[in-house]
Formats: sequence, C-alpha cells, structure tokens
Amino acid sequence: MPDRHRRIVSFVATVAVAAMSCTVGHAQDRYPSQQIKIICPFPAGGGTDLTARLLAEQLHRTLGQSVVVDNRSGASGMIGTGAAAKSAPDGYTLLVTSGEIAVNPHLYPKMAYDWDKDLQPITLLVKVPNVLVVNMDVPAKNVAELIAYARQNPRKLTFSSSGIGNPQQLTGELFNKMVGVQIMHVPYKGAAPQIADVAGKHITMTYVSVGAALPFIEGGKVRPIAVTSTTRVSVLPDVPALAEYLPLAGFEIVNFFGFYGPAGMPDPILRRLNAAAVQAVKMPEVADKLRGMGFEPAPNTPEQYREFIRNESAKFAKIIVDANVKLDQ
Repeated sequence: MPDRHRRIVSFVATVAVAAMSCTVGHAQDRYPSQQIKIICPFPAGGGTDLTARLLAEQLHRTLGQSVVVDNRSGASGMIGTGAAAKSAPDGYTLLVTSGEIAVNPHLYPKMAYDWDKDLQPITLLVKVPNVLVVNMDVPAKNVAELIAYARQNPRKLTFSSSGIGNPQQLTGELFNKMVGVQIMHVPYKGAAPQIADVAGKHITMTYVSVGAALPFIEGGKVRPIAVTSTTRVSVLPDVPALAEYLPLAGFEIVNFFGFYGPAGMPDPILRRLNAAAVQAVKMPEVADKLRGMGFEPAPNTPEQYREFIRNESAKFAKIIVDANVKLDQ
C-alpha cells in the first residue's frame, strides 16, 4: 500500500476511534438519561424489597430519573439475580439482593451465573442481624443458661429457620459447633410460621430477623437472648450480642442486602451509583427507617463490598461443609 493511502487509512481509523470515544464519554456524562430499573429477586413486602424501594426513592431524587423496582422472585433469588447478571452493563438495569448470593454457590452445583464474574458490586447497603429468641417455657435467660440447658437436653431442643441452607440455619449450625451442643434444625417456609411456632411453644428457639421478631418480643410471646451481629442493634439495646459471651467472641453471622450492576459497567457510572447509594442510606430519615426494621446501614466502596462478599461466602462454605447441609434434607 502506498504511503499516502496508508496515511489516509490511519487518519480515518484515528478519527473513528476518537468519535467512538467521544460518543461513549458523552453517554456516560449524560447518565442517567432514561428510567432505571432495580431488580429485586424476592417478593414485594419483604426486607430486600423494602430496602430496594427506599433506595429507589432516594436515587430518583439524586439522579433526576425515575427508578422502579421489578420483583422477579423464585429459586432462592437466582431468577432475578440471573436476569440482572445478563443485562446490558449500561447502568439502567441494577439489582438489590440478599446474602443468598454468597450462600447459593455452595448449595446449587449448577448455576446460570457466577456473581464474582457476572456482577459488579456497587455497595453494601445494610447488615441484617438476626435475633435468637426462645419460647417462654425455656428457663434460660441468657446465652450461658441456654447452652447449659441444651447440654442437659442433647438432641431434644429445636431451632427453626426460614429454610434449608439460609443464613439462619447456618447461624444455628455454627452456634452448635462452637459451644458443643446438639440443637436440632427444623426448616420452615418463611419467617411468619418460623417464629409463630416458637411463640406457640412447638419449637424451642429460632434465629429470625429483628423486624419479624419485634412484635412477638414486645407482646411477651418470646424471650430475646442475643443478636447475631458483633454489636448490639439499636432497636434492641438491652439484648446482648452473642459475641459478648466470651466463648463466642467474634461470632457474627448476618444477612445483608447489597446493590449491584452487571459486570462491565463503565467506571464513571459505577462511581456515580456508588456515591448516590451511599448518600441515600446515610440520610438520617432513611437510616432511621432502616434501623426501625432492624437493619444496620453499612455502605462501603465497590472494592470493599466485593471483598466482604468473598469473605462471607468462604465463611458460609465452611459451615455448609462442616454441618453437611444439603438441600435434599
């Protein structure tokens, strides 16, 4: 090819790349220019959904575009999460989901997505401690007394959860292992029957979200023993953390709700969404609503959030193996 032709081809290619770069950069500068959708992979009215809707309301105010929540429930959150993972990485389809994202890979051998490769963590929104409550016939008033009672009654006490393999069961299995007791797991389909049977004295105890437990605690139907976070929660200031009992120092298993986009989102969009979401959950009126539901705001950077999920996933994996948790139990 003659030098003149070569120079012309090179010039045209340079102009094309520059034009493309300007177009992409302009699109990012204008973000968002249309409605944003947040997929919630659980039914309306649950904790994940309520958190997603609070976030959507604040993002609408901050970003100046409408933000809608799309509930796509089923398969332990995997249907909605998979849809988000397969979406275009343009910042217009996002995801708010729970701690199942760190549990499911260790329970389901075949999944349609790999969260670490197919999703971009934006920020942790809230940690969701559970509270350990017992029925009113149980003589124990604190953690030490509950452990002593369990040791006196091996395999006679029961604890309920919202289902096999969820963080509540894993909390109970870790508690059993760390203190050397045999409290038998009874899975339920959801928090309502799970705690109702404790209040009805059919089940000894349960690990359940603070929000679900509060009406039963305030009504004197169950007795709170401890929360599963390393620190106390604001709505139950007199209830100690399990970690305050010296043999359980450092104990923490919490559910968590976080914010994601598909992998490959442009960094300027990622940073803008992170800043907007962090601002949203730190707003006093939003933080107060979240704490009133038993959630603890805990926003962070995308890098910190990815590392948090990886650490939680490793923790859950070990408990699942140690306790031989299987979905066909």
